Amino acid sequence: MLEALKIIFLGIVEGITEWLPISSTGHLILVEEFVHLELSDAFVEMFNVVIQFGAILAVILLYFHKLNPFSPKKTEKQKLMTIQLWVKVVIATIPAMVFGLLFDDYVDEHFMNAYVVAAMLIIYGILFIVVEKKHEGVPPKAAKLSQLTIPMILAIGGFQVLAMIPGTSRSGATILGGLLIGASRSVAAEFTFFLAIPVMFGWSFLKMLKFGFAFTGQEFFMLLLGCAVSFGVSVFAIKFLMKYIKNHDFKVFGYYRIVLGVIVLLYFGVTALMA
Repeated sequence: MLEALKIIFLGIVEGITEWLPISSTGHLILVEEFVHLELSDAFVEMFNVVIQFGAILAVILLYFHKLNPFSPKKTEKQKLMTIQLWVKVVIATIPAMVFGLLFDDYVDEHFMNAYVVAAMLIIYGILFIVVEKKHEGVPPKAAKLSQLTIPMILAIGGFQVLAMIPGTSRSGATILGGLLIGASRSVAAEFTFFLAIPVMFGWSFLKMLKFGFAFTGQEFFMLLLGCAVSFGVSVFAIKFLMKYIKNHDFKVFGYYRIVLGVIVLLYFGVTALMA
């Protein structure tokens, strides 16, 4: 029962932080200091990635009509534009897939620590504030998804590669990339959601493949529970973000990242000194 409550809590953290540009890894690394799962280290490592599967399903549910090129409610032109959107998503995904396969193990071995997470939280927090201030009053070059050009989506895809470094935040990196190339906040956020579908599906499958699909009954239940909670919370988090950015910018998330980064740095720095 206690383990199930821990999983529910982790699912809530994942569902909120996966879509807001504040780094799910940064939060999980803090949470795991106080919420220890009595499961194998290999399972916990895999769980922290595969729990994102529930978050992906939330995107599919909320944007099913927009993402479905076969919807009978769409005109032929709308169906064609939906196919074009998927082509753009696939193109933007290629950099992350290539670099992910090549450097996944290297990143886990050399960058998965609290100090890297803290640094990335702070650095990208500052970047959000600077970019938003720089773009104040500047009309976006792409106010609709259809206005995203191939160079634009490749640039966003390149920023998604940076999210391999823990603490960066996949949504944070791609949204920041979108803002830098001139996309509106809503376009940057939505395209980030859509990019997550193939990337997070692929990453989750890769982690399960490494784990070996050798689940015990308890592990399988915990994984399903975590995904279910992540799914439900993600629905609300995505709706909140899209409503929020209609009238606000991303600077508040930048300030939040900086504060969280300092907390992570201080906590683990003090813990290391006391050890």
